[in-house]
Amino acid sequence: MKPTIRDVANYAQVSISTVSRVMNAPETVVEAKRIRVLEAIDVLKYQPNGFARGLIYKKSDTLGVMIPDIENPYYAGLIRGMQDAAVKINHSLMICNTDRDKKRLISYIQNFYEKQVDGIIFASDSLHPEYYEEMKRYQFPIVLASTNAPEYDIPSVDIDDEQAAYEAVRYLIENGHRHIGMISFPIAITVNGKPRHSGFLRALRESGLDECENYVEFANHFYEDAYIATDRLLTQHPAITAVFAASDEFAMGVISYLRERGRLVPDQLSVIGFDDIRMAHMYIPKLSTIAQPVYEIGYRAVQKLFEIISTGSVAVLREKLPHKLIIRESTSGLV
Repeated sequence: MKPTIRDVANYAQVSISTVSRVMNAPETVVEAKRIRVLEAIDVLKYQPNGFARGLIYKKSDTLGVMIPDIENPYYAGLIRGMQDAAVKINHSLMICNTDRDKKRLISYIQNFYEKQVDGIIFASDSLHPEYYEEMKRYQFPIVLASTNAPEYDIPSVDIDDEQAAYEAVRYLIENGHRHIGMISFPIAITVNGKPRHSGFLRALRESGLDECENYVEFANHFYEDAYIATDRLLTQHPAITAVFAASDEFAMGVISYLRERGRLVPDQLSVIGFDDIRMAHMYIPKLSTIAQPVYEIGYRAVQKLFEIISTGSVAVLREKLPHKLIIRESTSGLV
């Protein structure tokens, strides 16, 4: 049977409270008792119950993480960054996949409270008012990762999506493309939909390509949706020579559609994505894309959350990390 704190106290001939103080504030215990307790812990191979300690001290050294789609490869790098940062501060992560389901998400918040997590990282989704109110009701410290909510004073770590999208489309224009389409996230219900669409429009307007503003089809978050949206886009606007996809997964959906119809990328149509997920440089053709510092976003989100937990505030409320335009094989200039 696993030894308990009571077994340690009996072995060392001290009270349970003395054992607790040795583990959490050893300097408050006289040396003779402290030595006996440490010897008992070693002999009995006692390991403190972290959950019970969390109930007592209202601190579990655990951070709750909510992501919308664990199957999306984008989140692998994000979670890896969070995990590495958490290890540095001797914390663990409790990761929950929300599927963007409001009922499930609110249930997770309540579970986080029951498990006494020290704070929450809310990743890559829109922070609806009901989510915010539920987190505040339980007085959780919150950090947003790869998303933002300017209507609330909540710390966040992400990139400038509008500027990044602008640079991607600007690259296509500078390489001779004048008929440019976009596969976009829904604007009203996704946090990245509006800024990436806005960057697309800004680049077009700056170059007098106003007619391309309507060359947009919307897809949800998956490859299959982008595939179907590409059919709608190219059926309505067959003169398109380049497509800006709001994610790398969308870009892969576009290329798959084109390949099945015998259209060559980039010889007949250029495609540029967004995110630079790991598969972007393995895909055929290798994707041109906007690289987000996904690992760093995850890492900084944990650091920022720990800063709030430790001090009650953060030095930088809304942190923007640099993005980078990466050109590979899926884009080319018009001859």
